Amino acid sequence: MLVFCNVSCYTNAMTKLSVNLNKVALLRNQRDIGYPDVIEHARIVLDAGAHGVTAHPRPDERHIRRQDIKDLSAFLQDRGDKAVEFNIEGYPSDDFLELVLNTPCDQVTLVPDDPAQRTSDHGWDATRHKVMLQETIQTLTNAGRRVSLFIDPDPEMAKEAAQVGAERIELYTGPYAFGDTKLESYQQTAKAALEAGLAVNAGHDLNLDNLARFIAAIPETAEVSIGHAITADALLYGWNGAVAAYLSAIEYGKKEAAATNGNKAA
Repeated sequence: MLVFCNVSCYTNAMTKLSVNLNKVALLRNQRDIGYPDVIEHARIVLDAGAHGVTAHPRPDERHIRRQDIKDLSAFLQDRGDKAVEFNIEGYPSDDFLELVLNTPCDQVTLVPDDPAQRTSDHGWDATRHKVMLQETIQTLTNAGRRVSLFIDPDPEMAKEAAQVGAERIELYTGPYAFGDTKLESYQQTAKAALEAGLAVNAGHDLNLDNLARFIAAIPETAEVSIGHAITADALLYGWNGAVAAYLSAIEYGKKEAAATNGNKAA
C-alpha cells in the first residue's frame, strides 16, 4: 500500500459523503403524482448527517430534471448551512453549462457521458479533449464553481486534469467495485493527483461492502458521491440508518489507514 502522509493526516482529514439523489427522482418519475419529493429526501439525508447532495441531470430528464436542480439549489440556500455542498454532475453541453452557471452550486463534476448512456462508465481522456476542457473549466472557475473531472484510474490523466485547470478529480470506482481494476491503480492515480495539487473525490458503485476498504487504501479521499447503493440500502434501513452506515464505513476505513500507517512507522 502506498503511504502519502502521517498519522495526523489520516485522523484530521475528513472524507465527506455526498448523497446522489438521482434514484429518488427516478422513482418519482415512474408516476405523475409528485412523490417521492426530491427536496424532502435531500432534507432527510442532510439531517441524517450527509455532508452534501449530488444530482446528475441528463438531457432526457429520465431522473433529475432541470427544475430539480433549481429547487435543490434554492432549498440549500434557504437552509443556510455553508458546510453543506451541492455537487452537480454532467456532460458540459451548452444546456448543462447554462444550467450550472445560472444555478448556485459548490462543485461541478464534468463527466464524458453520451446522452444515451444508462450511467457513467468511463472517465475523460483529458489529453484528447484538452482545449475544450480548458475553456469549459476556465468559464466555470470564473463563475466561482469548483470543478472536478471524472477520470479512470490512470496517473497520467490525473496530471492532465491539473493541466486543464481542474481543482479535483473524481475517480471512477466502477472497475474497482467489480474487481476489474486493483486498488493499487487507484492509489497511484490519487498520489499523482495529490502531487499535482488536486484533491481526490471518488464515486460509482461504492457500497457498504467496498467503501471502507477503498478509504483505507486512499484515506486522503475528500469526498465520495454515492447514489444507487445508498438508496437501495435506505429501502432496508431508512435514510437515517443508511447514512449512518456509510459514515461508519468511512470512519472504519480511516481508522484502518491510521493503524496501517502507524504499524509501518513503528
